[in-house]
Amino acid sequence: MNPSSPKPDYNAISDGEFRREVRAFFEREYPPQLRYILHRARWREMKDWWRKLYEKGWIAPNWPRERGGMALDAGKMVIYLEEMERHGVARPPDQGIMQVGPLIMRFGTPAQQDHYLPRTLSGEYLWCQGYSEPNAGSDLAGLQTAAVPEGEHFVVNGQKIWTSLADDATHIYLLARTGKGAKKQQGISFLLVELSTPGITLRPIRNLAGHEEFCHVFFDNVRVPRGNLVGNLNDGWTVAKALLGFERLGIGSPRRPQYALNRLEAVARAKGLFDDPGFVDRFTALKLDIEDGATLYGRFVEQVKRGEPLGQDVSMLKVWTMETWQRLTELLIEVGAEQGVVAGVHDVAGVETDFLNPFYYARPATIYGGSSEIQRNILAKYVLKLPS
Repeated sequence: MNPSSPKPDYNAISDGEFRREVRAFFEREYPPQLRYILHRARWREMKDWWRKLYEKGWIAPNWPRERGGMALDAGKMVIYLEEMERHGVARPPDQGIMQVGPLIMRFGTPAQQDHYLPRTLSGEYLWCQGYSEPNAGSDLAGLQTAAVPEGEHFVVNGQKIWTSLADDATHIYLLARTGKGAKKQQGISFLLVELSTPGITLRPIRNLAGHEEFCHVFFDNVRVPRGNLVGNLNDGWTVAKALLGFERLGIGSPRRPQYALNRLEAVARAKGLFDDPGFVDRFTALKLDIEDGATLYGRFVEQVKRGEPLGQDVSMLKVWTMETWQRLTELLIEVGAEQGVVAGVHDVAGVETDFLNPFYYARPATIYGGSSEIQRNILAKYVLKLPS
């Protein structure tokens, strides 16, 4: 399919027909060597798969059809994600699709939309997020990276940390301080920056699992055109809050726990654990937790599709999904027994599984994207209206 041609209305077909079409495409086209990979997928591995999805018109299931997306409703979106997990399809470097793309649609100028959206869709532009700093993680409004207006540019100095897949990206979207206000949330602006701009240095960071998927990003007198400002000057916090909603929706998708459940079920069947009523009880409870999370996810997807801003209640999705994922990886370790605490891939009755890698990846899940403690405070204050 030509990516610019009219897209089918997948919401008009039955769920069963849609599931069969998605499953057949994944089974036919997804590279078998990339099924159930045990690390975060890099661009060099995924670019051919991206091209296949792009040419079919499936790279952006959450985008409207007029922008080249699939415009899936909540039920179809969950089916799409379920089939990805069932077949072991890795998540590509899709921050541009899941986060900054929808944000540019909402806050960007027509010129920004016309320039960035098609290039993001095609994979010409790959994005990373410049939010966290060494002294501004959960307290994001405490950021110190500065962008000083100078003629037709901003001059950016500072640093970002824990920047996922920055060394694969071509662009970074970041928050920088452009002024001062009575509150620290004021005086912050949202900028789009090309990573090849002089003055930007990347330093990879090795994670707990031994993979270099994060980077430290340094800005030394980096000149950014003023046309790369998204939203109004000094009003980046409004843009940032919207993006945090998109991020928590993306993080809260049922993909990660579903992947862990699939691995857990395969190993448990190989070891005959479904004859153990105690294990069946724990497995079933976790499976139901995933289904509850998927229902909640679908509700928020529908909200976005209606053009409504995500409220503070989206925080419960992030808490529920990430904590469910952690519990699943803990049970996977238990099921692995002596093999569960030894690094590497193990053969369990013909099922190849790495027990520690999913466990390692799930550990920081309740910290990044806003810690569970912060999310619970948000829910208590803004949703339940409890006193501070």
